[in-house]
Amino acid sequence: MLKRSENHPVVYLAGKITGDPDYRKKFRQAEVKLAYMDYIVLNPAALPAGLDPSDYMRISLAMLESADVVVLLPDFEASEGATIEERYASYIEKAVYMYDRFIE
Repeated sequence: MLKRSENHPVVYLAGKITGDPDYRKKFRQAEVKLAYMDYIVLNPAALPAGLDPSDYMRISLAMLESADVVVLLPDFEASEGATIEERYASYIEKAVYMYDRFIE
């Protein structure tokens, strides 16, 4: 169940970043679509380059904690980080949806 106003819930995007040369475009397209639907989108692909993987995970989990719902991009299972995010979100009983189902 969403915590915030139904008008502007916060969504965290999870998907494959490492090894995907087009990850910024893929995440940005999802962000734009969800923002158009009046969601506030937390996009980990917008973080700056150059940090250690452990830093990205700590930042991403903090973003996830601040979200009402986690939305998984179709390739999330190909990403160790995104599968950690999915398992963590499920563990803390945060709502988790596949992107395609969420935007229907």
